[in-house]
Amino acid sequence: MEDHKIVQRNIALQREWYGEPLGDRVRRLVVAFDVSQAFLAEVLGISAPMLSQVMSGRRAKIGNPVVLARMIMLERKILVPEVAAGNRDAMLAAMEDVRDSRPTVGRDNIPVVNEDAKVLAYLRDLAEDEDLGEAATRLDDEFPAIADLLRRAGNGS
Repeated sequence: MEDHKIVQRNIALQREWYGEPLGDRVRRLVVAFDVSQAFLAEVLGISAPMLSQVMSGRRAKIGNPVVLARMIMLERKILVPEVAAGNRDAMLAAMEDVRDSRPTVGRDNIPVVNEDAKVLAYLRDLAEDEDLGEAATRLDDEFPAIADLLRRAGNGS
């Protein structure tokens, strides 16, 4: 199979497995935390070349579930008010917290960060439940993880 066909197949698999291409998810983290791809790789616990291959679609999946768990933890930490506001100290502390974490991932669990309840409460303070639900519906296609968070905040869970 030609290289570009392999990349397209891998990106399609990423959409199926992860909700969107991993390159999009990783780029959002690089921008949100204003860090290099190499530093993000260190935080996630993956080599920089491996992260690059996953982002470009040369590899279809993240083989280590702990790396995926850390990525999800970082995605959630973007919504912590101090991090969302661009507070550099809060951003670095969030990344250190994730880097130092040792999440366990099994069939029936996925790591939840301690700030999760705070984020949901903050979102509930910002908007009415029906507004959160409407925003979640609008974001479903392009940002499913954020849509899920908004939906959970709107449902009070």
